[in-house]
Amino acid sequence: MTQLNNTALTDTALTELRTGFAGRILEPGDPDYAQARTVFNTMIDLRPRVIAQCANVDDVVRAVRFGRSHGLEIAVRGGGHSVAGKALTDGGIVVDLRMMNEVTVDPEARTARVGGGALMSDLDRAAQPHGLATTGGRVSTTGVCGLTLGGGNGWLDRRFGLACDNLIDAELVTADGSIVRASDSENPELFWALHGGGGNFGIATSITLRLHELPSVTVSLLLWDAEAGPEVVRAYRDFIGSSTDDVGGGVLYLTAPPDDFVPQRLVGRLACAALVVYTGGEEEGLAAIRPMTELGHAAEMTAEMAYADLQCMLDDPPGYRNYWSAEHLTALPDQAVDRFCAGAERMIVPSPSQHVLAPQGGTVSRGPTDYPVPWRHAAWVVHPFGLWDDPADDERAIRWAHSTCADMQPWSIGSVYLNFIGDEGEQRTIAGFGLENYRRLARVKAHYDPDNVFHRNHNIKPAS
Repeated sequence: MTQLNNTALTDTALTELRTGFAGRILEPGDPDYAQARTVFNTMIDLRPRVIAQCANVDDVVRAVRFGRSHGLEIAVRGGGHSVAGKALTDGGIVVDLRMMNEVTVDPEARTARVGGGALMSDLDRAAQPHGLATTGGRVSTTGVCGLTLGGGNGWLDRRFGLACDNLIDAELVTADGSIVRASDSENPELFWALHGGGGNFGIATSITLRLHELPSVTVSLLLWDAEAGPEVVRAYRDFIGSSTDDVGGGVLYLTAPPDDFVPQRLVGRLACAALVVYTGGEEEGLAAIRPMTELGHAAEMTAEMAYADLQCMLDDPPGYRNYWSAEHLTALPDQAVDRFCAGAERMIVPSPSQHVLAPQGGTVSRGPTDYPVPWRHAAWVVHPFGLWDDPADDERAIRWAHSTCADMQPWSIGSVYLNFIGDEGEQRTIAGFGLENYRRLARVKAHYDPDNVFHRNHNIKPAS
């Protein structure tokens, strides 16, 4: 293959690419180029030679073939949420799918056909009028395909399983520009690989997801002074342990927001919060979450709402520097609770950072054991989620994330949900899939992408 990004593009080549291209081709100097290369993490400052904003599958095919024929590194952009900035490339070509964000819901079949550039908000808002939903992360701005193909946990996973557990089929453009479909009956080995293997095998131009009946959810956001954290986390641990699959959510430390329900004395200070999600109506929900609402909290917001509205409640604000990591735990004894809570003291406050502890279990743990998502069997996941605005705080924020994971090592299962982390080395990536799964994934990679064209990801090297 031609050495990546080593070829000067001529005006003639770009003119040929533009001819018949339904979307837009952007270069440095074009009015919309700067905005088009901006991703969620402002620490990422890469300058692609070409941004191909694709409007349809044919555009994607042409962009891939153009990139390969001109020796350009290829990056794929869906939601642009990768903390490591994998949606961009320096000097290469970005296959930008954001124009391909259509979602088509079949309420009778309870399925949704989701375009490769759709965000969770696109899916949630399309499904909500039909009283339907599926597992989809914890914010509305995440790309659906990237979340799903990486495994995909979220507020609904204890009830409906991981996002990938609800994957019915997928359409991909592979490294040679071919269009391939994968399902249980069509290219089943590729379909298996798409349950956690991410974007290693091609560009997902659309996927079909299974939807579930969910007219509304009951949500309770409770806040305490940070000093109450250890007691709250222990109570939440015991509460989840005795709850049904209808109950999920998480407990976290954050900077208390200036919302009407928050006492002024808490605003701008470190606080401990519990977000309890019940997949049902308010009457049953209030009874189910009562053990947490009886703990003597300092602030409360409890309401029945559409799932699409829940997804927006804790949306990560754009424009910040980011660093995240994660550790999955076998158990959460008191010592682990104390270490988790102590880690919050190292957070940057005030900031939008969150120090998160989320339960798994339920349908997640009972899901298909064959898929390359070994972390599904963990009881809990600790997720230091750092957002800050001052470059002088970079080292401090990254050190906080690493030290939090190190503190949790005695209870770690070893494998990790790769969508929750950035570049943490090849062995960490292999652990995310499990060694035997990785070897199988590498064989699938060798079949569909033998030259490792799609390597801007948690990369699986093709088997030799």
